Amino acid sequence: MSGDIDARLARLADIEAIIRLKHEYWNHNDSGFRADEIAALFTADGIWSNAEFGHYEGREAIRAFFKNAPAIVPFCAHVGMNPIIDLDRDQATGRWRALLLSTLNEPSGSVAKLILIDYLDEFRRIDGVWRIRKLDILFNFVVPFGDSWVGLEKSRPFGNLRASS
Repeated sequence: MSGDIDARLARLADIEAIIRLKHEYWNHNDSGFRADEIAALFTADGIWSNAEFGHYEGREAIRAFFKNAPAIVPFCAHVGMNPIIDLDRDQATGRWRALLLSTLNEPSGSVAKLILIDYLDEFRRIDGVWRIRKLDILFNFVVPFGDSWVGLEKSRPFGNLRASS
C-alpha cells in the first residue's frame, strides 16, 4: 500500500514540476523575453516551433530568437490554462491553452492583439530536472484588440515577481 502511495505522490510531484516549468517559461516571456533564462529551460536539443515566428532547434537558436523577440513583440502577457499532462517515466507530454495579450510591431505601427494559443509540448527529465524538449505552438486566432493598451506597457516595468529584500 505505501509503495502505491509513494508512486502516486511522485507522479503528482512530477506533474507539479512540469506545470511550474511551463509557468516559468511564460513568466520569462512576459518579463521582457529573458532569452538566457528561457533557453535554460530547454534540453540541449530542444525545439521551439510556431508557423508564424519560425522553427528553432537547440538552446543557442532558441536563445537567439528570444533575444530578438522584443523587436517583434514588445509586450506580452500569457494567461495559461487547461493543462493535460501525461507521464511516461522520464518523458512527458503536455497540452495547454493560453490567451496572449500582446503588442505586435507591424509595418503600420504597434498594434494590440489577442491571440488564442494551443501548446503541444514534450518534456524530458534529465538528471532529476524536468526540461522542455519541444514546444509546438499553434495560433488559433490573432485578432486586433478593441481598446488598445499600446503605449501603456512602458508605464510600469515588466512584472518582476522576485521578492524585494
